[in-house]
Amino acid sequence: MANFLVIGGSSGIGQAIVKTLSESGNTVFASYFTGENLVEVPGVTYFQYDVKDTFPDISFLPDSLEGLVYCPGAIDLKPFGRMSPEQFMEDYNLQVIGAVRSVQAVSSLLTKATSPSILFFSTVAVQMGFPFHAKVSSSKGAIEGLTKALAAEYAPKIRVNAIAPSLTDTPLSSKLLSSEDKKLANAQRHPLKKIGESQDLANLAEFLLSEKASWITGQIIHIDGGMSQLKVG
Repeated sequence: MANFLVIGGSSGIGQAIVKTLSESGNTVFASYFTGENLVEVPGVTYFQYDVKDTFPDISFLPDSLEGLVYCPGAIDLKPFGRMSPEQFMEDYNLQVIGAVRSVQAVSSLLTKATSPSILFFSTVAVQMGFPFHAKVSSSKGAIEGLTKALAAEYAPKIRVNAIAPSLTDTPLSSKLLSSEDKKLANAQRHPLKKIGESQDLANLAEFLLSEKASWITGQIIHIDGGMSQLKVG
């Protein structure tokens, strides 16, 4: 099958993607930040990597990669006036520069594959505009621009897409979903009246990384319970 590299594959959405790709018979390499609470998927090769540092030695990777997935993110919702420019830059380094560094590190391996693909993650907040989302929307807005620019530059060899989810039940969003009342209230904001699950995103990720999506590139695909497109009573 195919070789995939998942940056940030130790928890939440990244972990679900790693598990899904591995269970489909692919060879998966996944990075983790600290290893705390890491639950390894059998057969997956893990390595430690802080995305704000220089990309590590990747000599252990195979000669070609069919896919790169960049999952690291942060949810830090605060009023704009309480955030410093330095905090914006820290978030940008995590969500954008880390992605740039990862793509540049493995682009030569991607070009050697038959049908390679890069997958990023954005957020519904870029399109919708929510209060207290200035920092994350700025970084993820940059990811959407990067997605389209790289899709154009790498065409026709490498496909580049991004998934833009709404609130998903992961460790990253645990503070926002820390009680059943909070989960119910957030679910009601979506036309489908439910919170997304990591597996919902993993299923779409697997498709976009596969040859079944061979005519899809430069797209920001919303998987958000209908929030970005529908207004229902």
